[in-house]
Amino acid sequence: MNTPAERPSVLFVCVHNAGRSQMAAAFLTHLADDRVQVRSAGSAPAGTVNPAVVEAMAEAGIDISAEVPKVLTLEAVQASDVVITMGCGDTCPVFPGKRYLDWQLPDPAGRDVDAVRPIRDEIEKRVRGLLEEMVQS
Repeated sequence: MNTPAERPSVLFVCVHNAGRSQMAAAFLTHLADDRVQVRSAGSAPAGTVNPAVVEAMAEAGIDISAEVPKVLTLEAVQASDVVITMGCGDTCPVFPGKRYLDWQLPDPAGRDVDAVRPIRDEIEKRVRGLLEEMVQS
């Protein structure tokens, strides 16, 4: 088992930290089983996580009902090995030596659970691929 300092760390960033980044962080936390340190944040965090996102994740067996949107900080970016942005544009600071990925995904804001499910499924697929890549390296 890796110590916290040895574990790779991933930061998921979207605008409101109420949908995409919350789902991605929850999937990686669930699937990585302590092998990866996971953070999520938003450039302009909402007051609460999108209820349709909470419902869609519950259907996948992951409870994110207690999650709270968090503001993006320089410290969170600096402490992360991989930074994955999801529609936050240029608001994420860039530091040398970090790996940056931009996942173009629809924003679940204002959508019902039927519209959130395909976004959730695509995020899960990408997170599984990321985790597989990270544990092989």
